[in-house]
Amino acid sequence: MVKLRSFRIRIALLSAVLAGSALAGFGVISWWLIYDAKVSRLDAELESQLMRAGRPRSPERWQAYEASLSRALGTNAKTPIAIFVRRIDGQVLYRSEQWAVDLDVSRFQQPVPFRPGARSSTPSEATPFSSRSPLRLRPPELPPPSQFSTQHTATGIWRIGAAITPTAQVAIAVSLNAVDQEMVAIRNIFLIAIPGVLLLVAGGAWGIAGSSLHPIRRLTAAIGNVTASGLEQRVPIGTTDVEFVELIQVFNQMLERLERSFKQASRFSADAAHELKTPLAILQGELERTLQQADPGSEVQQTLSNLLDEVHRLSGIVRKLLLLSLADAGQMRLHRVEVDLSGLLFEMLEDIELLAPHLEIQSAIAPGLRVQGDRDLLAQVLQNLISNAIKYNLPNGWIRIQARRHAASVSITLSNRSNDIPPHDRSRIFDRFHRGDPARTRKVEGIGLGLSLAREIARAHTGDLALDPAVSGQTALTLTLPAAP
Repeated sequence: MVKLRSFRIRIALLSAVLAGSALAGFGVISWWLIYDAKVSRLDAELESQLMRAGRPRSPERWQAYEASLSRALGTNAKTPIAIFVRRIDGQVLYRSEQWAVDLDVSRFQQPVPFRPGARSSTPSEATPFSSRSPLRLRPPELPPPSQFSTQHTATGIWRIGAAITPTAQVAIAVSLNAVDQEMVAIRNIFLIAIPGVLLLVAGGAWGIAGSSLHPIRRLTAAIGNVTASGLEQRVPIGTTDVEFVELIQVFNQMLERLERSFKQASRFSADAAHELKTPLAILQGELERTLQQADPGSEVQQTLSNLLDEVHRLSGIVRKLLLLSLADAGQMRLHRVEVDLSGLLFEMLEDIELLAPHLEIQSAIAPGLRVQGDRDLLAQVLQNLISNAIKYNLPNGWIRIQARRHAASVSITLSNRSNDIPPHDRSRIFDRFHRGDPARTRKVEGIGLGLSLAREIARAHTGDLALDPAVSGQTALTLTLPAAP
């Protein structure tokens, strides 16, 4: 099974995958940076408030201080905020009602003993800036800086900041539920925006790939027009991208070689057929004259008659080769007139009854079937089809002719009883000089040019001749021609 692959689809998908990976990474990193910025801003506000909260207060003042935290921290009024204060000896000085039971402040560092007036070094250990610079003493040791942690509890996620003074430990907890809701909104925006951007990227890549493939489409169209009458065509380079210039140049050079070779072959076939016509005509005349002078019934007369038959056969081959060479070169001249195919077929029915009285003739010919074409050539096509139907028929067989008009065309189907054509021969039935196995005998006349010539004549009339799908025990060919207006 052949897998269909599309360059444009692969480019669009690859662009979407690369852009999606980049956007997903950008979204994750951006989301995290935004979240970290919000938490860092909250930590800075908490640290500022913890520095103010280090002074001793009464429970009433702690309660008032807690009420002012929402405005001071710049949070939503509905955002839960809780305070926990205890002395170094473990006695709880104040605890908010909203302080969750499972919030743990024991993980924060214990206070470092505070020694007022302590110095970092003795005068002899100080490093002077100059010989006259005074000794620098280390300032008194300060308590550890504020500490922060995020804890998950049954009531939500809390951000806790704690400051430890020599006398107490103060912790302020702020619920991160509002921050999480904001982050969910940002995430939803990313989830909507990223697929939209991916669609734009994929659409843009699809359009760019299609624009890039325009030279390939022009090349494909030119290749599709490579026929006997289209070899002179060339693909213009114009403003083609440099990546495709070499390809187009190679293709044009190939067309030039094909045109030169084809013209040489066509010219040879036409010249050879044309040159053979005269000697064959002379030979035919001499044989006919000698045949008239021979004794009736003699062996000489029989020999001359056989030779004359072979000359007639050879003349037919030359005539068909000349027509085929003209068709290959696109120079088959048609004397177009209005042809009544119905009348032509009725005339040929009488000939079939005379040529093959042993065959059953069936016909369904619609009246008034008219086409514009060369009457002699179309008659030759029909004669070739009828001749094949008679030659390759079976004993006590039949021939069926169906002719009907469609919207803008006329079709003639001629079928006959016959042996089944092998599948490998069906595709070669219109090849020149091809004869199937049942025909490889002198008992059946023909050289394998009749069907090939008939199809070329049909195509010269902008029609076609085709072999119908296989049906056991019969062979059918359909001639299609444009109907006369």
